[in-house]
Amino acid sequence: MTRIPHETSGEPNPFRALTLDRLRCRTSMKWRTYPDDVLPLWVAEMDVPLAEPIVRAVTDALALGDTGYPAGTGYAEALAAFADKRWGWDGLAVERTAIVPDVMLGVVEMLKLVTGPGDPVVVNSPVYPPFYQFVEHMDRQVVEAPLGADLRIDLDTLDETFRRAVTGTRRAAFLLCSPHNPTGTVHTAEELSAVAALADRHGVRVVADEIHAPLTAEGVEFVPYLSVPGGEDGLSLMSASKAWNLAGLKAALAIAGPAAAADLARLPEEVSHGPSHLGVIAHTAALRDGTAWLDALLTGLDDNRRLLANLLAEHLPTITYRPGEATYLAWLDCHALDEDPADVFLRRGRVALNSGLPFGTGGAGHVRLNLATSPELIAEGVRRMAAALG
Repeated sequence: MTRIPHETSGEPNPFRALTLDRLRCRTSMKWRTYPDDVLPLWVAEMDVPLAEPIVRAVTDALALGDTGYPAGTGYAEALAAFADKRWGWDGLAVERTAIVPDVMLGVVEMLKLVTGPGDPVVVNSPVYPPFYQFVEHMDRQVVEAPLGADLRIDLDTLDETFRRAVTGTRRAAFLLCSPHNPTGTVHTAEELSAVAALADRHGVRVVADEIHAPLTAEGVEFVPYLSVPGGEDGLSLMSASKAWNLAGLKAALAIAGPAAAADLARLPEEVSHGPSHLGVIAHTAALRDGTAWLDALLTGLDDNRRLLANLLAEHLPTITYRPGEATYLAWLDCHALDEDPADVFLRRGRVALNSGLPFGTGGAGHVRLNLATSPELIAEGVRRMAAALG
């Protein structure tokens, strides 16, 4: 497959565009959960202005009064073109897609298609906390197959977990996080092919959350699960939400492999009523016209990963950080502390990070830090963390 990596776009670094005072005018979760003396480096929102093509598309729609119900396949067509150019994947068939409200609600709907109440859903812990919350709320059983010490999928553990999950002729699914949140691991084609082979051997269906797919580091290649041998009966959820900071503009796509088309066809029609029409417009504009902005963002993220690594090495050498291959999230090992490090950093340093505990097995002693902000705020965050331990 021929891929086009992120390029020098000529656009300015979006992480340098907004001041702290300007960011504090925002009313979203990141900026309203904690008091103003707390520096928020936690939930997955980026401290950037929107890409101009998105602003223009949404503004034009509002001026036209185009605020009705979503329709058409423009979003899927834009994602297919993006996938072809960016990842060299031409297998995203528009006729095997369905619009869903967002990725996690799409995950729920896909799991409903391939499992029943009480069935097990395997996850690679530590993993995005809503995997536990949403799966348990829909009356499925979360079963952990922890990552290896190298923070990659442990295939032996996964094999044994699949074997146990299907005991008693139960249906089972594997909820794959790709790229992985919180570690930033990007699964290779070989790893994903091995996952597909294990799933086929045990009769486990794979549902892949690929929301962070556009956010890879320089020189790292994202591989769509549905593109690997054996992935034909998989189901994937994709969105422009994370890469273009569109969480408040709801829209995502469910994508079926060729052998899963019949499953996706059983998706209830009313699910398509959940996405926002403005969200569809925004996500479509991002994928079609926002790639130069994305490339500038990716360059900024590469810089921020290096900056964080250097600052931690200088000021907090007891914290272990392996820069991720994707996402804008940093997974920090703080086992030198005797208590939940997120609580320590919040109470003593007034910096908000995600506690590792809700990420499941392997999360204790860790925090997740959001890198999608200005270099100055990253430096301030590390300064506060160091002061908290001083």
